[in-house]
Amino acid sequence: MKRPMLVAALVVSLSAPRAADAFCGFYINGAGGEMFNNATQVVLMRQGTRTVLSMQNNYQGPPQDFAMVIPVPVVLKEADVKTLPKDVFGKVDTMGAPRLVEYWEQDPCTVESEDDRRFPMSAPESMSVADSASAPGNYGVKIEAKFTVGEYDIVILSATESTGLDRYLRDQKYQIPKDAEKLLRPYVDAGSKFFVAKVNPKKVRFENGQAMLSPLRFHYDSDEFSLPIRLGLANSNGTQDLIVSILSPQQRYEVANYKNVTIPTNLDVKDEVRTRFGEFYAALFDRTVQQNPGAVVTEYAWDATTCDPCPGPQLDGNDFLTLGSDVIGGDGYSGFVLTRLHARYGKDGAPNDLVFKQAPPIVGGREERDGSGVLEQRSRKDSVNNFQGRYAIRHAWTGTIACQNPVRGVWGGPPPGVNIAEGPMAAKDLAFAPRGNVQLPNLVAQDVPEIAVKRGVPLPGGAGFNNKPQGCGCQSSDSGGLLVAAGGLMWLLVYLRPAFGGAARPGSPGLARRRPRSRRAR
Repeated sequence: MKRPMLVAALVVSLSAPRAADAFCGFYINGAGGEMFNNATQVVLMRQGTRTVLSMQNNYQGPPQDFAMVIPVPVVLKEADVKTLPKDVFGKVDTMGAPRLVEYWEQDPCTVESEDDRRFPMSAPESMSVADSASAPGNYGVKIEAKFTVGEYDIVILSATESTGLDRYLRDQKYQIPKDAEKLLRPYVDAGSKFFVAKVNPKKVRFENGQAMLSPLRFHYDSDEFSLPIRLGLANSNGTQDLIVSILSPQQRYEVANYKNVTIPTNLDVKDEVRTRFGEFYAALFDRTVQQNPGAVVTEYAWDATTCDPCPGPQLDGNDFLTLGSDVIGGDGYSGFVLTRLHARYGKDGAPNDLVFKQAPPIVGGREERDGSGVLEQRSRKDSVNNFQGRYAIRHAWTGTIACQNPVRGVWGGPPPGVNIAEGPMAAKDLAFAPRGNVQLPNLVAQDVPEIAVKRGVPLPGGAGFNNKPQGCGCQSSDSGGLLVAAGGLMWLLVYLRPAFGGAARPGSPGLARRRPRSRRAR
């Protein structure tokens, strides 16, 4: 049976005799040097057997002729491929990102109805297809289609042997990793086609001297819902993050062939986390993976048009159209569930491609308490998807308590006169977060038994993970190493003629905040 592939890309550069202006965003260490991918965001939309894949690359620097090679299960046509605006990827990332909220205990003597205490108010949201032709030479490689979309000149290839495809790419002056053939082999054997999207530098848009590659979207039909990651391991230079966002009507997803865990949530944290949220969350995530080797972590599963609290704008009908609702059937405008899955792998840590399966709804990470006043912990199955990674800084009431029957533990917005920054924080660009500089037990205000963390008790090796340099993807931007985020595992990078060494300097984690307008916590 053919194994459908979502995306596992070779990123390649085609040089000319002129002086090469290397496409930054990965290492170029002289002739024959290794290349590594920078940040890539992947959003999948799934309905029935149709998959829509949208991806945004974050390469930096002046482009030369540049291409990416992606295994796909079928020959794509021009109508199946389009470029997208970039803004929607930021909205998806913010929507599913872990949140940091800040609550103040309300005046215990404030009189309010039982209903108000039980159901506190939420914060407001805040070239046309060519005839098939054999590629030159005896490679067993065939050109199935050619067309142009935006700044991309696209060719669809088929191959009968991985050795022939390997030789063809090398003879076409692509400098591919020495072990590329064995990684290409399972995709060729499965009957995959190869989507080659070459960039025409004359059509690239620039902002402040930096090339801005358009995000790409394509769709196809396949019974299996999977994401190949092994091909990209050829360019792994250490630990890499893979974040996949999945949109599907009324449906959450998890992986079928790796262990699934949910991120510990509803943790109270120390005040200093306000300025180190990215570091805190990276330590929490790494400890979770350390305690669950090889697991894929669910960080978010919620109706894609709502959130509570909301660190940014919700997704709307236009966003769904951009990401594929125009081609999946149904009304395509409502009922989407956003699932966010996060994995972190070393070069030998992902023996199999990711295969996704439907999963029952879960809840967790809400300001919901049981009859004894205990805040809900962990995740649990329910009839709806309401799960998020949520972390809270809490300020107990310090004023006078002069009433006979004070009600403690009612949380909401700040008291009058307290000057705070704007609203909930979203931890973004997490692969770029500094690692190894914090002790996780010193940042939580409670024990976290599911990952064997006791408040104030140091963990071996620092924050609960190996903080020694492991190459790409495990150091802060100050370390000089290039970080790989959100899909870096899927990209195999090759060059014809690298021009200089060095790496782009990724930014630090972005933390967006908005002022809560309600006095009630959610």
